[in-house]
Amino acid sequence: MKKLILSAATALVVAFAGSAFAADISPAAVKTADNVCSKCHGAGGATTSPLFPRLAGQQAGYIEQELKLFRDRGRGDPHAQAYMWGIAGPMSDQQIKELAVYFANQPPAPGQAVSDKELAAKGKALFQNGDDSHGIPACASCHGKMAEGNDTVPRLAGQSSDYLMGQLEAFRSKLRENDTMDTNAQSLSNDQIKALSAYLSSL
Repeated sequence: MKKLILSAATALVVAFAGSAFAADISPAAVKTADNVCSKCHGAGGATTSPLFPRLAGQQAGYIEQELKLFRDRGRGDPHAQAYMWGIAGPMSDQQIKELAVYFANQPPAPGQAVSDKELAAKGKALFQNGDDSHGIPACASCHGKMAEGNDTVPRLAGQSSDYLMGQLEAFRSKLRENDTMDTNAQSLSNDQIKALSAYLSSL
């Protein structure tokens, strides 16, 4: 009987959560996600392309923040200019918020199999502990123990290793401007960037 009651309660919670999520987005937002965003980011935001980030399960606060930067041309890296300025330009705050909620509620894509376990282990140690000798803080202190992110701090778990390497290199060269990441990435070596990317892509 207890199991039956617990199952019924769980079903009610799931149903309520689903209805609350549905109430937060309009059919137009779902149509935009399916017909526009999916061309680069994949169905439900689970792209397999290394050129674009996976949005499925990404933090809503981060998606909203970045879309507003794209719209207002506050993020000027070449990739942003080429793809996102034009797409985000016409979006209202409400449309941005609805898209952020939509993608945040999609199931994250599973991590990729690790081909170089030793490299991934080095990345894990750097992610969790940083490197004091080179002034590199632990990535986990902001991005979370399992790289799940928090609010405007992005989820990194499960992103393509090639995509992650590209972004870390852009931060290091200040091609992608972000005060925190430009500073933190300055001391990363090429090998450390590869190691971090290998580890994070496996989560």
